[in-house]
Amino acid sequence: MKQLKKVSSYTIALLLVAFAACNNENKPTASKEAPPTETVQVPVSISYDIVNTYPHDPAAFTEGLEYHEGILYESTGQYGQSDIRSVELKTGKVMLKMPMEARYFGEGLTLLSGKLYQLTYREGKGFIYDAATLKKTGSFNFDAPEGWGMTNNGACLIYDDGSNVLHYIDPATFKEIKKLSVTDEHGPVNDINELELIHGFFYANQWQTELILKIDTATGKVIGRADLSGIRQRLGIPALSGRKDAPDVLNGIAWDAQNNRIFVTGKNWPKLAEIRLDN
Repeated sequence: MKQLKKVSSYTIALLLVAFAACNNENKPTASKEAPPTETVQVPVSISYDIVNTYPHDPAAFTEGLEYHEGILYESTGQYGQSDIRSVELKTGKVMLKMPMEARYFGEGLTLLSGKLYQLTYREGKGFIYDAATLKKTGSFNFDAPEGWGMTNNGACLIYDDGSNVLHYIDPATFKEIKKLSVTDEHGPVNDINELELIHGFFYANQWQTELILKIDTATGKVIGRADLSGIRQRLGIPALSGRKDAPDVLNGIAWDAQNNRIFVTGKNWPKLAEIRLDN
């Protein structure tokens, strides 16, 4: 009986091992499972057309550009040369100009509720002006190493700092509310420069390129690219030379919301173009 009991226990053990082995065959190990794949969204290519051209002051090192009711508002850079100005669109005539102190380098500009908000480059300070008179009415500080481009969504001022980060600040307190990182199919997109909010999307110059990026305001994803590398030739503007005060990179986007027109120019460009984007 002892022998029979021993055999029975051994048989049962074998059956249990066999069952476990079969069960494991039906459940592949984690190492054999294929990793989940993430769909990468490639930005669409956006074509453009030149609709009109206008004169532009070639001495203006354009950093910020806005349009409102027939007037262009422009912030220009370079230490000792920076200013904020209002310009007649059709003629390029500078109607009003407010020079900045030589210690400030003018940067991004946006218009909100009759006030112009202007960034400075590395000074951590911004200025507020009355849009009608360009009289300075206040100043503010911002918490970033550098100030580059600027726009607004009607509630917040939104600026970038030369990286891939967009900063949202409250225009009443100038406290930062949130940040948005700009990315494309390759990862972070740095050198985001002049900004404009058009039809619910950010349009941005990318410094040292002739690209305009279309950015989803909810995700920060670049969903479109307009390559304007041929616009210099079409406008009769010479190629980059590196010479002082020569036409530099494309920079400056303004939107006429009432008539759905987009204007672009560049640093020290003698012309400003109205363009149509096919998107």
